[in-house]
Amino acid sequence: MISSFAYFLIFGKPLIMYSGILTLISLLLTASIGYTTRKGIKWVPFKYHPFMAKATVTLALIHGIMGISRFFNL
Repeated sequence: MISSFAYFLIFGKPLIMYSGILTLISLLLTASIGYTTRKGIKWVPFKYHPFMAKATVTLALIHGIMGISRFFNL
């Protein structure tokens, strides 16, 4: 069930690919908020950093579950 959802094609590419790209973008955004705040550049308030970190972990878990679902026939 999950593997059929993970490999659902959108524009000829599986959904798991798009979730991986979204996870990577979220990770880079989270890291850039922390890094730029530490350097004194406040383009995004630091109060959004913990929210972005939680969103990144959630996206990574969803992406990981979709990836291993094929091997466990979920």
